[in-house]
Amino acid sequence: MVSRNLYIVGAGGFGREVYCWLKDVFPLERDWQFCGFLDDAPDALDGMNYEKGVVAPIHGFIPKQSDVFVCGVGSVPAKMKLCQPLIDRGAQFLTLIHPSVVIGDNVKLGTGVVLCPGVVLTCDISLGAMVMINCHSSAGHDVTIGDWSTISGHCDLTGYTKLGTGVFFGSGARIIPGKSVGDNAVVGAGAVVIRSVAVEQKVFGNPARVFA
Repeated sequence: MVSRNLYIVGAGGFGREVYCWLKDVFPLERDWQFCGFLDDAPDALDGMNYEKGVVAPIHGFIPKQSDVFVCGVGSVPAKMKLCQPLIDRGAQFLTLIHPSVVIGDNVKLGTGVVLCPGVVLTCDISLGAMVMINCHSSAGHDVTIGDWSTISGHCDLTGYTKLGTGVFFGSGARIIPGKSVGDNAVVGAGAVVIRSVAVEQKVFGNPARVFA
């Protein structure tokens, strides 16, 4: 089997976490060869003890057919800005599922999804492309999450909730059953969503209220 060159896009905090989770997956995917990080800050890993450092900038990187990528950027706007041009140039983003993740029946995952340790996806769930779910968050039955969305750690998406494209959930945010969150909306850390959130709204608090 031909070895594929694997790069992590982004060498910030989340990119370094992704590297840690990849090490748990490497024994299961022996055709990967980790080549390093892509980041526009060449000194992003200076003074840190990593097997490979920043090997090239993201902007202008031309993917080869043998290259594969994992997204290591948590911020939704930054993720879209940095990864979409790579995709447009033919980059293949892998779906990373940590071995500790629990996935039930009829769960659909888009390309480039990153599922960190302790994530639970129950059943009949759809995740779009480039969705990231951080540690110990869960999604209940019939949840839909749109492309590019980021769910931070310890979030709870209950049954029949629907998140649009480019949604961001801060750490510990919750949403009650059947409610929706519109495209490019932000749900702040610790917020409890009891009413649907409109497109591009920012809500914070318990219960979640619009932040002007």
